[in-house]
Amino acid sequence: MYRYGKYIHMIVFAFVVLITFNYDYNPFELNERMDDFQFTEGVAKTEDPLYIEISEKSYDYTEPPQDAVIDEVWKKMPGLNGLEVDIDKSYKQMKKEKTFNESLLVFNEIPPDVTLKDLPAAPIYRGHPEKDMVSFLINVSWGGEHIPHILNVLKKHDVKAAFFIEGKWAKENSDYVKMIDEQNHVIGNHAYNHPNMERLSKQEVREQLTQTNEIIKAIIGETPKWFAPPSGNYNDQVVDVAYDLKMETILWSVDTIDWKNPSVSVMINRINNKIHPGAMVLMHPTSSIAQGLEEIIVTIQDKGYRIGPIDKLLSEER
Repeated sequence: MYRYGKYIHMIVFAFVVLITFNYDYNPFELNERMDDFQFTEGVAKTEDPLYIEISEKSYDYTEPPQDAVIDEVWKKMPGLNGLEVDIDKSYKQMKKEKTFNESLLVFNEIPPDVTLKDLPAAPIYRGHPEKDMVSFLINVSWGGEHIPHILNVLKKHDVKAAFFIEGKWAKENSDYVKMIDEQNHVIGNHAYNHPNMERLSKQEVREQLTQTNEIIKAIIGETPKWFAPPSGNYNDQVVDVAYDLKMETILWSVDTIDWKNPSVSVMINRINNKIHPGAMVLMHPTSSIAQGLEEIIVTIQDKGYRIGPIDKLLSEER
């Protein structure tokens, strides 16, 4: 019996192998089936009530892009990207919960037709009025002793600022300039020796800017893209020369007036009364700023503003 049982098991095993082995196996059949599955899944997705709901509600969240303009008051102002819902990605985010959740919407940004670079020469005082970001502008022609402390505070709070540096000061304080650059802050042009730019000839304006650019480039290896006129004094000629040198002229919309050595509380009140979306906050390396910068940062952030570098503030990104 044992011998016959052994043969029976062998016959059964051979039979199982024969019925499971498919001689007509097609290596491309699996891919075709996957394609059919994906197509079926795609059709099912668009018929899913959740997908339909996201599609219908997406119009409520659409915002058209806004072009950069030259405003009558604020002069050159950046545009702002529009928003549209990415329906497929939003659906993927929500399908686990199987319910619409506004916080899980995924957006694409749509660029405007006219950007800041498309506009003619004009000064810039602020970012877009709907952008909840502000930037610090630190004009430097003295006060080097406060630079290390200011940099430490900015680093502690992960804040990037724009330092507009006088050419003469940069030449005499190259170590500070390198220190600022090493911490990835923006370095701009603040003319060579702090003149009243309105009173200079066109050639003198060009010399002030090119000389400073050459000094800064020799120190950090890059030419500034931004120019802040000393004391805010400028005319169309100054702006045109800067623009010809591939620099935008930067002013401000909030002034700490730190050069008058106010108390920290006075500066904070001044900022609280003036801060706004897209603000550019002017300061200098003074003892008042050294003492109050940390509180200024916390105060602005508590109001819901992000503090970003000037190139981010003036971009079309939301």
